[in-house]
Amino acid sequence: MLYVHGGGFRVLSKETHWIMGLALARRRLLVLNIEYRLAPRHPFPAALEDTCAAYRYLLAHAARLGGDPGRVVLAGESAGANLVASLALACCSERPEPFARAVFAAGAVPRAVLPACGVFQVSDPGRFGRRRPLPAWVRDRLEEVSESYLGGAPADPTLRELADPLLVLERDGALARPLPPFFLAAGTRDVLLDDSRRLAAALARRGVRHELHVFEGEIHAFQAFAWRAAARRFWRLAYAFLERELRG
Repeated sequence: MLYVHGGGFRVLSKETHWIMGLALARRRLLVLNIEYRLAPRHPFPAALEDTCAAYRYLLAHAARLGGDPGRVVLAGESAGANLVASLALACCSERPEPFARAVFAAGAVPRAVLPACGVFQVSDPGRFGRRRPLPAWVRDRLEEVSESYLGGAPADPTLRELADPLLVLERDGALARPLPPFFLAAGTRDVLLDDSRRLAAALARRGVRHELHVFEGEIHAFQAFAWRAAARRFWRLAYAFLERELRG
């Protein structure tokens, strides 16, 4: 498993998310818990470049480390969910970005993707407030994430598409390879919930096998609070999904 931490593309690290890697490793998974360059010092596509490089490293070294390069899973939460969704797209579509071309050329599609509580469209953060009023501090935080991550992004809109994997999947057009199954989850008190619902709808329209689990009353990244009943239920569902997808 390649696990990619969240933090609005600006903060946190593999050290803040070691418990995620440990929990997954206890399920007999080989876990590569990675770091990536952070915005605003390193805007898009730096984080995705690093995530793609880590995936290629895992494919090249999984067997040496005791894993199976044919049974790789991608997982992450929040910003990390965005990055693994974009990585999955790079695995399955021929794109112009050098880092995406290198991933596609590796020829390996992950067995499954688990992007929890994801921000699947970084552009247009004002969309959340158009649906319902948001507190000023929430609007500011969403705008800050978008500005810091996209502030130095390429001017060519084609080269910044993978910051918004949701928009890519909502468009018409077949991919070169079938997408793997997705496990999506978010809480009803998470402002980002709409992104998971839209992604589930886009996957359904494309015929991609997926699950969407919505947890009543839960906040953003609730699954990290392992002592809560909803978090324990999330992990039970995620483990069951992994066992089904990795069987055989």
